[in-house]
Amino acid sequence: MYAIFNKYTSFLLLMDAEMRQKRVEALEKIKEHALERAKKGADSFEVRDFVTSAKKELAYALPDEEAFRKAVKATQTYKGSKIN
Repeated sequence: MYAIFNKYTSFLLLMDAEMRQKRVEALEKIKEHALERAKKGADSFEVRDFVTSAKKELAYALPDEEAFRKAVKATQTYKGSKIN
């Protein structure tokens, strides 16, 4: 059973690394497009709106589960400290 667990966690870590790589590549593309828009004369609000929208779409397409877990843990810690 331990060997199966190791294979499974190795697979998950590999999958996580691949997802992170895809996110990095997507963020680089967003950066390139934003810089391109700025060079073409788009004002800063348009560029910022593009970046915000693109990052939101990326979050839906490739969610960052580790960030989600951290946020949940922080929320639980905060709620626990409020009760005491």
